[in-house]
Amino acid sequence: MKIASKDNPVRLAWLREQGLRMDAAPYLSGAFEARKLLERLPVTEPLREVTRGGNGIFHSGRLQRRWVTSPEHGIRFFSSTDIMEADFSSLPMVSKTLVAQYPRLLIRAGWTLITRSGNVGRIAYARPDIDGYACSEDVMRVVADPKRIPSGYLNTFLRSRFGVPIVTSQAYGAIIRHIEPPHIADLPVPRFESEVEQEIHELMEAAAELRSEFQASLVGATEDLFKTAGLEELIDLRWHESKRDLGFAQRGLTHTTLRALNFQPRAQRILQRLRDETECVTLGEICKGGQLSRGLRFTRVDGGAEPTYSYQLVGQRQAFWLRPEGRWISKGKTPSEVLAEDGTVLVAARGTLGENEVYCRAIYVGGEWTSKAYSEDFLRIRSADSSFPGAYLFALLRSEAMFRVLRSMSTGGKQQDIHEALRAQIPVPVLTAPDRERIAETIRAAYRKRDEADKREDKALELLEQAVLEHSAG
Repeated sequence: MKIASKDNPVRLAWLREQGLRMDAAPYLSGAFEARKLLERLPVTEPLREVTRGGNGIFHSGRLQRRWVTSPEHGIRFFSSTDIMEADFSSLPMVSKTLVAQYPRLLIRAGWTLITRSGNVGRIAYARPDIDGYACSEDVMRVVADPKRIPSGYLNTFLRSRFGVPIVTSQAYGAIIRHIEPPHIADLPVPRFESEVEQEIHELMEAAAELRSEFQASLVGATEDLFKTAGLEELIDLRWHESKRDLGFAQRGLTHTTLRALNFQPRAQRILQRLRDETECVTLGEICKGGQLSRGLRFTRVDGGAEPTYSYQLVGQRQAFWLRPEGRWISKGKTPSEVLAEDGTVLVAARGTLGENEVYCRAIYVGGEWTSKAYSEDFLRIRSADSSFPGAYLFALLRSEAMFRVLRSMSTGGKQQDIHEALRAQIPVPVLTAPDRERIAETIRAAYRKRDEADKREDKALELLEQAVLEHSAG
């Protein structure tokens, strides 16, 4: 249940502006309160006045997409959900020819990206490593004019508790909600001393750089593992360019499985390469005494959004986001088994076989993420052998090659799962102890950078909100 803020209660003047409308909706959405608070600030400027050329709010326009699978002919492409992702290495690609014809598809570092269709008002900051990527028409671009306003400061305001409610309040539509650039062009942007705005901007820029380094470290660790194992061809897999799995025969069947997908030739060739080219130990052996199973099913009891008394419950989709928005559940009513120890690898283990689904994608739990709870839909991989740390296993399991291997181990009907016996047989390259530790430390360092990026973004929001409240009180 929503209640009005005691610091900024609904006033009689607000009721009069709304024609004495007495239902709560207009006053508790947050947008009305935010606008009234911003009106009390000494200086605000319309959003259109601080964007590039006064016309820096736009989207690419609707067009027919042409998908490709070869990096030589494609550019990574963001959907409206993808802009929230932490790891961009599995994004689909659209044709470079298409992008050349429609350059408005491209996005640049420092732009603010706002979802404008469906789940309206999710906001991201374009970091340096995605400069020149393409993006859906369902994402609005807000391009700050650097002569008028720092881009990191503008992004922080738009995703703050003052900006988001106003943006989302402009949406229209019944089934699928939308917003258009003119709807937010008059959004009031608060202006403060240049030192305040620049400090917030620098925090956001530092966070964006850390996220770029996080991405590069993940990719680098996986490449390091395969190169050290002498399996360079598994780095750039080109799955869809391989011969299709049609009309193959399988001998030596056992009671383990009779499903054709589990003997998929392309996946079997990956497994055979691992076993032939390097010494391996099975995932089941590494996790014996640890954990290699789906999570615990449990009853959710809602709690307040306060970490002292509640866990944030993260499901499969949002586990891959930079900042998940999972529901909060009571600590007292939640078993400890739903938490994940530092170094645990979680694999999305329930879903369908769509190319853009997260099913069989892996995440690593470390640092701040050990305080979250995770749904039973994850396969939990916890090493019992300290010489094979979870970070090393993650560097392997996050690869495109192992994603395809895990997909080939599917079992079930509409909703797939990963076959219990087959997953235990996954070969893990042994390498040397120093090699394993080097690769694992690259992953751990990457996640420390991710946590630091979160802290800097939170600090930027804190400074902005503090400035708004101080100036509005004056």
